[in-house]
Amino acid sequence: MKKWLFVVLFLPIFCFGQTNGNIFPVDSSFSVASAFQKITKQFPNARPVLPFVSDKILSEWNVVYRSVGERHLRLDLFYPKNPISHLKPAVVLIHGGGWRSGNKSHLVPLAQRLAENGFVAATVEHRLSIEAEYPAAIYDLKEAVKWLKANAPKYNINKDQIAVLGCSSGATLATFLGVTGGQQKFEGESEFPNQNTIVYAIVNIDGILDFTDPAESGKDNNPDKPSAGALWFGGTYKQIPEKWIEASPINYVGKNTPPTLFVNSALPRFHAGRDSMVAILSDNNIYSEIYTIPNTPHPFWLFFPWFDLTVDYTVAFLNKVFE
Repeated sequence: MKKWLFVVLFLPIFCFGQTNGNIFPVDSSFSVASAFQKITKQFPNARPVLPFVSDKILSEWNVVYRSVGERHLRLDLFYPKNPISHLKPAVVLIHGGGWRSGNKSHLVPLAQRLAENGFVAATVEHRLSIEAEYPAAIYDLKEAVKWLKANAPKYNINKDQIAVLGCSSGATLATFLGVTGGQQKFEGESEFPNQNTIVYAIVNIDGILDFTDPAESGKDNNPDKPSAGALWFGGTYKQIPEKWIEASPINYVGKNTPPTLFVNSALPRFHAGRDSMVAILSDNNIYSEIYTIPNTPHPFWLFFPWFDLTVDYTVAFLNKVFE
């Protein structure tokens, strides 16, 4: 009974979003509830992770960090309640959903836990493929990094200790941000021209790094069922390979790539490009860690018992690289 009550309460309701009268499409096919339904038979002990109340942190909800016309993009911000004398590291969190679905609320519990551990954590909304194709999401998220840097004095943030963290498709985006910091080609118009988009750590939670891997590029065999990649790029790999190649983070990994943590499920599909990236990092003496959690579904970070382990790996890694 409790399981079905959760599903009923958290089923997506809206198919359109709205900001100041500007209506934009929303694909609600991926949610915590839908993911829970898919995994519960194989993992009967899984329990959804929900936002919580903590007297250790403060929060600011739906803060506008970028406006594109009348479309206002928002983030939720969490930070330690008690004053800290030194500057704090910050983390930009990017949700998953195949570049088309999902929303920033999915990573609120993780952001709250990071804030309890001394970080400023922002769960960020960005335009998805149903609203705007690649590279719109890249422009949005790079602006979020600039917003954090511009507001660093207000939130006591160390601008040299900003990390990007993403899950699934969000991990691909986070890694792309991390390996292309400061590259003007991937930055749109900005309200913060004096800020850069360089970040200093990447946390990739089960996100691919190479769109040309057959697990991604070889999925478009049915024109009536385009892959998530084809929907984001506006065409299949065979039709527009240049976009699939351009958006692959693996192609930008090099001496300037920041330290990177990989936390992976047991599903090899979501490891595409990981070992190649680790090899490049090793060649350039850049620190990295890999954790592959056995017997896990893809969206493991949304559920107990794997959520706590994800938090532990992330906090330990960030504390190490930002010490």
